[in-house]
Amino acid sequence: MTKMNPFPYTNDNKRYHTWNYCLRDHFGYKVFKVALDGGFDCPNRDGTVAHGGCTFCSAAGSGDFAGDRVDDLQTQFHAIKDRMHTKWKDGKYMAYFQAFTNTHAPVAELREKYESVLTEPGVVGLSIATRPDCLPDDVVDYLAELNERIYLWVELGLQSAHNETGVLINRAHDYDCYVEGVEKLHARGIRVCTHIINGLPRETPEMMMQTVQKVVESGVAGIKIHLLHLLKGTPMVQQYKNGELKFLTKDDYVNLVCDQLEILPPEMVIHRITGDGAIEDLIGPIWSLNKWEVLNSIDAELVRRDSWQGKFYSTVKVGNEA
Repeated sequence: MTKMNPFPYTNDNKRYHTWNYCLRDHFGYKVFKVALDGGFDCPNRDGTVAHGGCTFCSAAGSGDFAGDRVDDLQTQFHAIKDRMHTKWKDGKYMAYFQAFTNTHAPVAELREKYESVLTEPGVVGLSIATRPDCLPDDVVDYLAELNERIYLWVELGLQSAHNETGVLINRAHDYDCYVEGVEKLHARGIRVCTHIINGLPRETPEMMMQTVQKVVESGVAGIKIHLLHLLKGTPMVQQYKNGELKFLTKDDYVNLVCDQLEILPPEMVIHRITGDGAIEDLIGPIWSLNKWEVLNSIDAELVRRDSWQGKFYSTVKVGNEA
């Protein structure tokens, strides 16, 4: 007889601590993100630390499903909110500054943009996607102020804990910078969600497991596990042509994610576990377009293993230090 999941952090029979469960547990009702483009740039695009951006990043700055930056934030908010309500009739909102680097501006500009959407009816939280090298003290002070008056997550892009991969993808910061960024936010009591990408050029499954172990060691409250999508027009296309990138198969990805979930703390919130690129821009892997099939396959593999998030947490150290 199959044992019940000892960490039932869901209302829908998942074996990992879902973002949906986290929000329902905190608020008591459905909350969904409204993804926005705040008109920011990135420091590895504008020359602050580098040019060209991360090699995987689209022209939309990883905000391909966010609002249109030609519109003001209020117009974006209502357009995305109304679109999301075709899926969920009820619910309230987290304003999600998704595209590009959303703390890469003076505090006065950040305040103007964030506050403009926090006044929208039904907004109960704020999520800010950024980089660990864009957290100067005055910005962290403002984030701490926000954290005192609204439900806040700061999403930090790490992508890989391996510095050689960071160079290859033009990340333009190292792992130590990520650790310093997490520590600054934690010192002010701010929730952190770390983004990682499975399937980056030249990375082995062991390296991807090491990245997750490093995220665990940083003590963050949440993680987003992304599948690498190769998109038309990105610098990574040339790396693909050079043979530096080989797409993961669906089975490889499913097994890898299950391995990663098993070593995560059971209380860590899984904000995302796969993803799908815009179909008109996607070069591969094509199987990723069927997101629900991937999610269902992850669920099925955890059941097959009689496993769950955190099953091997604190008992396994993966490979060498990154």
